[in-house]
Amino acid sequence: MHDDQEPLSGIHPLLAERFSPYRFDPSVAVDDRALGLLLEAARWAPSAGNSQPWGFFTSRPGEPDHDRVLPHLAPSSARWAADAGLLVVALTRRYVDDTQLLYSEFAEYDLGQAIAHMTFQAQAMGLATHQFRAFDLEGLTKELKPNPGWVIVSMVAVGKAADEPLKTRTRRSLADVRSAPWSPMP
Repeated sequence: MHDDQEPLSGIHPLLAERFSPYRFDPSVAVDDRALGLLLEAARWAPSAGNSQPWGFFTSRPGEPDHDRVLPHLAPSSARWAADAGLLVVALTRRYVDDTQLLYSEFAEYDLGQAIAHMTFQAQAMGLATHQFRAFDLEGLTKELKPNPGWVIVSMVAVGKAADEPLKTRTRRSLADVRSAPWSPMP
């Protein structure tokens, strides 16, 4: 019988070994080539109607833009994200210009696809990612001033993990993944 807390045999090792670190090695930089590959991986993600409704604001330690992002991290994420070699602010084009007309009802889903591609690429390059939403969304939006229709959704810290995955990683069972949306309420 399969233990639901271990990946099935046959899942790609990059997926099976992925984890979200809570410590990054501050001495490991994400250079221009690595940054380009991460963004290239995101660029090739599938999207509804090939709309590609994602955008990224990137910053690395020592760059002026990094100092624009750091003050908006919540204390809970600042403890570990500040040491990452790269912070990525993930945006989606949710609306058409400055109207309330939806650009695409799939925009956030498509952004998630792009982040998943970036995550997989990072893992292939020996880097780790930690996606998070523990930041001041309003303050960061005011700081970065995205164009009308664009909204900040999340952030991703990228770098060399300075910790190890937990010995036991909790995951919902496959049965629950398949049945939860249709299970009767207790």
